[in-house]
Amino acid sequence: MSFAKILPLLIAAAPVALATPALAQSAAPTGPAAGITTQLPHGAVPSHYTIEVTPDAANLRFTGNTVIDVTVTQTMPQLVLNAADLSFGDVTLTPSSGRAIKGKATVDAQAQTVSLDFGKPVAPGNYRLAIAYAGVINQQANGLFALDYTNNDGQAKRALFTQFEAPDARRFVPSWDEPSYKATFDLSAVIPTGLMAVGNMPVKSTADMGGGKTRVTFGTSPKMSTYLLFFGLGELERATKMAGQTEVGVITGKGNSGKAQLALDASASILPYFNDYFGVPFPLPKLDNVAGPGQSQFFSAMENWGAIFTFERALLVDPRFTSEATKRRIYETVAHEMAHQWFGDLVTMAWWDDLWLNEGFASWMATKVTDKLQPDWEMLLTRVDGREAAMSLDSLATTHPVVQKVTTVDQVNQAFDAITYQKGEAVITMLEGYAGEDAWKSGIQAYMKAHAYGNTVTDDLWKAVEGAGAKGLVSIAHDFTSQPGIPLVKVDSAQCRGGQTVLSLSQGEFSRDQKNKTPLSWNVPVKAQTIGGEAQRLILQGKGQVTLPGCGAYVVNAGQTGYYRSLYPEANVKALAKHFTKLASIDQTGLLADNFALGLGGYQPIGLALDLVDAVPASASPAVLAEVPGYLGSAYDMLESDKAAQDRVVAYSSRKLTPVLNAIGYDAKAGEGSQVPVLRSALISTLGDMGDKAVVAEANRRFAALDSDPTALDGPLRNVWLGIIAKNADQATWDKLRAMAKAAKTDLEKSTLYALLGGARDEKLAAQALDLALTDEPGKTTSAAIIGQVGYAHPMQAVDFVLAHRAQYEALIDVSARSQALARLGGGSADPAMATKLDAYATQYLTPESRKVVDRAIASVKTRVETRQRLKAPLASWFAGKR
Repeated sequence: MSFAKILPLLIAAAPVALATPALAQSAAPTGPAAGITTQLPHGAVPSHYTIEVTPDAANLRFTGNTVIDVTVTQTMPQLVLNAADLSFGDVTLTPSSGRAIKGKATVDAQAQTVSLDFGKPVAPGNYRLAIAYAGVINQQANGLFALDYTNNDGQAKRALFTQFEAPDARRFVPSWDEPSYKATFDLSAVIPTGLMAVGNMPVKSTADMGGGKTRVTFGTSPKMSTYLLFFGLGELERATKMAGQTEVGVITGKGNSGKAQLALDASASILPYFNDYFGVPFPLPKLDNVAGPGQSQFFSAMENWGAIFTFERALLVDPRFTSEATKRRIYETVAHEMAHQWFGDLVTMAWWDDLWLNEGFASWMATKVTDKLQPDWEMLLTRVDGREAAMSLDSLATTHPVVQKVTTVDQVNQAFDAITYQKGEAVITMLEGYAGEDAWKSGIQAYMKAHAYGNTVTDDLWKAVEGAGAKGLVSIAHDFTSQPGIPLVKVDSAQCRGGQTVLSLSQGEFSRDQKNKTPLSWNVPVKAQTIGGEAQRLILQGKGQVTLPGCGAYVVNAGQTGYYRSLYPEANVKALAKHFTKLASIDQTGLLADNFALGLGGYQPIGLALDLVDAVPASASPAVLAEVPGYLGSAYDMLESDKAAQDRVVAYSSRKLTPVLNAIGYDAKAGEGSQVPVLRSALISTLGDMGDKAVVAEANRRFAALDSDPTALDGPLRNVWLGIIAKNADQATWDKLRAMAKAAKTDLEKSTLYALLGGARDEKLAAQALDLALTDEPGKTTSAAIIGQVGYAHPMQAVDFVLAHRAQYEALIDVSARSQALARLGGGSADPAMATKLDAYATQYLTPESRKVVDRAIASVKTRVETRQRLKAPLASWFAGKR
């Protein structure tokens, strides 16, 4: 989610001066431009909100007052604002010259609006609209919400935070809660004296109200959309560093700021890079990362301007169990949310159709800056995994374009998916490769300066980059963002002539469930080369030829920047396997993924993909070796109904992977490469999940050692070992894990251990985990994670349980995600009955607009069933041949 800079100070702290914005903000009110979707009547536009809230955390209620400066541009029968779960008191409307007029508030809960009637139409002019109201404090991450936790002294505590994206600022303040209605905000809160209050801006003033209450007032925010407003409150502490002229900070529960050092250091390093890249300095005086206990099942962090909110599990490092992979995700999450401070906060999509402009770009930028500042991590290789996540959705008939039509609240909430994030990143990667880094960066800087504090649509970005010198980019960009699907670049023939390879190419469309459809067409930027030869480029439109220097094995998506599948003649796949070690790591990773997907899709024999996996030598880059266990684990899962065939997968995997694991060892060694810890984790977790005897025995040995040494498992692989234990648990082991969870001293550790209880392979233990999830023991934001873990191993069991306890389950998850929760639990199934069950659920409970995620899950289940039936024999045959 997005960007923010907040200086939560102790109540007694001195006010902090506000920074001068880098770019001038227009004072004119802004609303939706012509043609931009809005669910509110045109004709009234806010320019400034003054908000004061008084939270009653103990009783999960709050009261509020807001005064909104409104410009009415045409006669309005009523003023209509967004509001949800709010009740209303006095409402008055005061013209710029005239007396206040009392109004009447009428709530439409279904539409999430409140209509304000003043007895006569509201004429054009400038007004101040004053509203007294009250609301609820939720216990999941919607609107103003409470997170209960145990502090480091074992005391029960409650902290408050806000989560407004996409349509939930309306749960905090009646407002024009759409991204095009940008305004400035003055926020104040009446709070218990001694607690820390956090906002987008630094604290401007404090006032003792008596009776143990203090009013905290924050500085005036920049012009921004309502969903970026933030408020936090609790027993918090703050650590800071300077990054140029900006103070960056981390805010945690008391005693935990040291665990946020990685995030703080990352922020201080990343901010100067972004200031330079975007060509616009960060315009707020401070930028904080605010850590909240607990978790959401549907997001990790949110880019509130100046006050990024992140759940602790995605921000804090505990040396007892935080893995190397988790540390890297923390760094990348910080980078993603900071990128939003420009792409999303400073410049905001006009409507949720263009959500990808926020998320796809932030994902791309996070990978880019992490690769620049942490080159040893080889982050560009992760773009292959991102591309594959997007293509897993994009290859089904239920996919959608990057730029998608959004009309309802449910559709907004369902828009946060792999197409928006990962396909967005993949398409930007391809377009930067086409434009060149310099032209792309110049275009981005022009775009930022032209649209600062405003709203845009996707075409504004394309025009800026093409205007910076990337001729022809607009037509390519339109093809990949305005229509769904994946181009299939087929090599029809390859001929060696005079030391050159002539490739004849044609274009189709890769699909998992619509192979007979008329394919869409794209302008596809192809980059091809023979191994060791110079890359050549071609914009493929239907059919084309490209001549490559050199002969021999060739790669059609060299550097893996293209968003397309590459289908080769069998001879070339075998040649690539033979010369695998001569390929760049990014091409090794990309070819493994691409060919495995082509095998799953039935475009080529699955054995060709496995031949490439087999060709990865033990001497390969650790980053490439770390991909191998995933493919073997996938083959193991696809053979779940054939125990003998699964045993052969385990035997092959052990032969191939155990020598690598023995070479690097179960534990970290001084001086080992930066990618080795990630490889070690991948090897141990996959072999352990398959039941490799040596790895399972080692897990059991280490787990037993806890009886005499409570620190026996401490280290970056602690949760990997415990995951193996949980999966293979018997009743006694499961009970021991539960006892560990109850005794855990931090909420971060407690939530992780409770979630592991849902991973048991034994269905009876899974049933116990489900029952446990409906008790108060795990905590209100942890219970859904337990049910989610059961869903991985036993999707039907989890879905049946949720259907039988639907109201109780929905109370455990964010309101905004309820329409998609069951799809996530059942979408990994390979049981045809699951598709039927999900369809019946959607038919009974969801609207045609809100069932789209369920329909994607149904398509995924049906495709998985077909794939496993088709591949069972060839998979079994391939592994039988490797004995």
